[in-house]
Amino acid sequence: MNLAAVRADVATIDELLREIAERPVDLSDPNWMATLRQAPAPVEEAGVTAEAAAALESLLDAYETGGSPTRAEVRDIFRDYGSFRWAAGLPNEWESARDFRRRLVHVSAVDQGSDPRDELVTIWSLCNRARELGIDVEPVLREVAELSSDADRYGFGSMRTLIMRGLEEHDLD
Repeated sequence: MNLAAVRADVATIDELLREIAERPVDLSDPNWMATLRQAPAPVEEAGVTAEAAAALESLLDAYETGGSPTRAEVRDIFRDYGSFRWAAGLPNEWESARDFRRRLVHVSAVDQGSDPRDELVTIWSLCNRARELGIDVEPVLREVAELSSDADRYGFGSMRTLIMRGLEEHDLD
């Protein structure tokens, strides 16, 4: 799959999201968290909801079906466009093993994001939810780990290693 057009779309979306992504949060305001929760999603505020969703789906489809060079290119796109990476996401609600896998693929494609610790907590949260739904997480983790990078970008382990840490069970509440 040629990702040049998707990259161009992501670059445009990223530019439109950048100001929102870099907007300071006044942590001295006691209601800062409520204010954030009540605000529209960044993609809505920027007017790029449909475009961001389409670009994200294209990237994840390419990541799942493409070979190693395609997956590396998708990882590069997420790395190069941090505002898009931050704002574009899958729906919060999900119920199936297919949805669980898609979310893990997204985490894998983001390839440790800005902080692998955040990605690890996301993996554990996804796995906890999947277990609550009766989903056998191990085969899904193994499948997605095979797609994941072996590069240890931050000295915290590779994405492949982090994905497999989803086998650990943690109470995150």
